[in-house]
Amino acid sequence: MACPPDEQRAKRDMVQGDGVSGRRGAAREIVVAGGGLPGLALALALRQALGEAVRVTVCDPAFARRDAPEGGSAPRDLRAYAVAAAARRMLERLGVWDAVRAGAQPITEMVITDSRLADPVRPTFLTFEGEVAEGEPFAHMVEGGGLLRALRDAADAAGVVLEASPVLAAVPETDAIVARLPDGRRIRADLVVAADGARSRLREAAGIGWVGWSYPQSGIVATVAHERDHEGRAIEHFLPSGPFAVLPLPPGGPLGHRSSIVWTERQSEVPALLGGGPDEALIEVERRFGLALGRLALESPLRAYPLSFGIARRFGARRLLLLGDAAHVIHPIAGQGLNLGLRSAAALAEALADTMRLGLDPGGPEALETYERSRRFDTLAMGAATDGLNRLFSTDALPVRLARDLGLGLVDRLPGLKRLFIREAAGLRGRQPRLMRGEAL
Repeated sequence: MACPPDEQRAKRDMVQGDGVSGRRGAAREIVVAGGGLPGLALALALRQALGEAVRVTVCDPAFARRDAPEGGSAPRDLRAYAVAAAARRMLERLGVWDAVRAGAQPITEMVITDSRLADPVRPTFLTFEGEVAEGEPFAHMVEGGGLLRALRDAADAAGVVLEASPVLAAVPETDAIVARLPDGRRIRADLVVAADGARSRLREAAGIGWVGWSYPQSGIVATVAHERDHEGRAIEHFLPSGPFAVLPLPPGGPLGHRSSIVWTERQSEVPALLGGGPDEALIEVERRFGLALGRLALESPLRAYPLSFGIARRFGARRLLLLGDAAHVIHPIAGQGLNLGLRSAAALAEALADTMRLGLDPGGPEALETYERSRRFDTLAMGAATDGLNRLFSTDALPVRLARDLGLGLVDRLPGLKRLFIREAAGLRGRQPRLMRGEAL
């Protein structure tokens, strides 16, 4: 949980005088603005790699809400994520995976169908076995709330300061950058990492441009209970309005078994779909989910959010680096948003740790150049792939449907190509940061 203010100051070994918290001795100071999964993973990785040589403060007003007592105002996080094998290796190395292992559901198989909503039969065009190595699934489904708590607790135990305030501004100076908090406090640091979301105020204030667009689609998420066991099978139904993904969760719920749905729908249809009561919502889910898993029930209400694509023109400025959604936002069609953010966190932790071990300034140009070089191509490639897949499969034009179904059928008959796709989905292709190889920084 977030520490009391006095304990926060003690952990950071601040020097109070002119209202600016400063460094004492040789230790470096890094501020992370944003306490989401990538920001906490970065903070934890740095403390584990460098110990007392670095002091890390993570600033996020949500820490106060998450520490609300039972029955308080903090809403339960019902999102679930597909954690790829490479990201799981990172979480194992950080000592976090054991805390969420019991609630993680391995994905043993991936099935892809392509049809119209009213079609009586949904032909399967492509299937993937779910292992990248003996006994190692290519992904696990993990509920977001549990993973966030595990990372936060591990970061706190490692000595990361959890400050329940936002960073309002980050002002670079000659040899430092000052993070300003709402109550007038200022933290003098070597580097500020902006992990404050797609609408990052720190990115905008630094004058870093943003290239992106909004999709005419919304993402709808919910947890669905069902009678029959999903057996670890994930299903991606491609429909003209967008993909409808059924992702397996651990057993539980009112009917014994559960799955998470990620439903892409035309924005114009969302008000009508969500405007009725729970019975009407369940009918719409059943039309897309099907009845192969028996009777259904909604374990959580449907929640919609707009979909967009975006990437920062640069991943940093003077003593400021971007992380997570502040640097890139992609379509959820491949379930790679979290994995992309964790991969960036692993790459940034590696760049900063190596820079500081050489005695160099973590806020200097070397770390920025290394981070930018390691992440720019991978991020652009993943963004282009998810955008292209969405455009290819979110259409009902007959020639396009015939061509894509032929392509899916060919891939299904080529084991080598299927293995390539599985390793891509598992995050195991290309050069991986050390943490994602399961290695120490």
